[in-house]
Amino acid sequence: MTSTGKARAAAATGAAGTPGATVNLIVVTLGFTVNFWAWALLGPLGPGFKERLGLSFAAQSLLVAVPVVVGSLGRIPVGALTDRLGARIMFPLLSLLTIAPVLTLTVVDSYPALIATGFVLGLGGTTFAIGVPHVSAWYPPARKGFALGVFGIGMGGTAIANFSTVRLADAYGKNTPFLLVAGLLAGYAVLAFLLLRDPPGRIPPAGSALARVVDVGRLGVTWQLCFLYAVGFGGFVAFSVYLPAYLRTAYQLTADDAALRTAGFVVLAVIARPTGGWLSDRFHPVPVLVWCFTGTALFAVAQAFQPPLMPAATVAFLGMAALLGTASGAVFALVGKVAPADKVGAVTGVVGAAGGLGGFIPPLIMGAVYGVEQSYAIGLMLLSDVALAAAVYTAVKMRGLTTPTAGSGTRPGTPRTAATGRGRK
Repeated sequence: MTSTGKARAAAATGAAGTPGATVNLIVVTLGFTVNFWAWALLGPLGPGFKERLGLSFAAQSLLVAVPVVVGSLGRIPVGALTDRLGARIMFPLLSLLTIAPVLTLTVVDSYPALIATGFVLGLGGTTFAIGVPHVSAWYPPARKGFALGVFGIGMGGTAIANFSTVRLADAYGKNTPFLLVAGLLAGYAVLAFLLLRDPPGRIPPAGSALARVVDVGRLGVTWQLCFLYAVGFGGFVAFSVYLPAYLRTAYQLTADDAALRTAGFVVLAVIARPTGGWLSDRFHPVPVLVWCFTGTALFAVAQAFQPPLMPAATVAFLGMAALLGTASGAVFALVGKVAPADKVGAVTGVVGAAGGLGGFIPPLIMGAVYGVEQSYAIGLMLLSDVALAAAVYTAVKMRGLTTPTAGSGTRPGTPRTAATGRGRK
């Protein structure tokens, strides 16, 4: 083991369970929540913009999807920079930068301006790649899955956005949700700078951020994890941003009712994420993922026939929420088991980007298909096919993964069976 690897392992083992670890987990989870709240602001407002600006279904889908894709791709450089600079710098910095597009939403009301603002708003979604390596460095492997699941509760920021945005705008004025979120981002930036601390013994990795991204891109396991997270977390993101439009169109719900039901979907997925981490610690991420993807496929098939909202469609969507949330937690429990210790941030960035991109494509497909066929069935059947493929792939290809050891193999931390294709046959 290299000196860097030994220092990181010692730091994680020594820090876990201390008050410092708990405080850092709470602070980054809070930051993840606030930034995801900002990231998801356009989703519940999409139907209103569609009606006011006369947008097509495809144009509405693009509007709510732009922050998703930017927040996803941005995780790659942000994750690499977090490895180098640490969360104490990156979390306050990204929170402050996200204030600008949030405040811009108070003055723009044209489609091109909204697209441009949504592009910058994607910064809020990149903070996922800050929290995962920070939490991973504070907790040992035996507790890492659950700790990362707790951090994943920050996904609940999208639920808060869906639950509160339309209501706040209707009750107190259209700019109220934006001013509130901007204030929370500013307050959090100060809190994070004061309370966040690097794990004891942290040694910034050598080399540039770009070099580390290229290095983790050579690991086969990175791309395997990308696929799984694109299905698990991508499915969650897709529904969290598009479900309000789906419910309004398919079941003729009001904007407030659709946003409230979407918030319920998100809350259940958020609650399930720590469960996925806990189950992965107790058993193993692979069987957890197989069952989650299989169940998601079955629920998606059921919903493709557009059953009555109560109870069948509600059960189908809540079932998918629980399974996708559990799968998201299990994937990052798997990251904690197989990612090289000094490259967790870079791996997280790439895998997190894949998850966000997995949420970018389905809304566009759903909107385009509905515009042509006046039906969502094809899109839901495609989701079922992809989820089933992920279940089969996980069961067949992911069982041979081994825990990395820094300095071993052809590259530090490379799991030989999954990343190089050699080793166990």
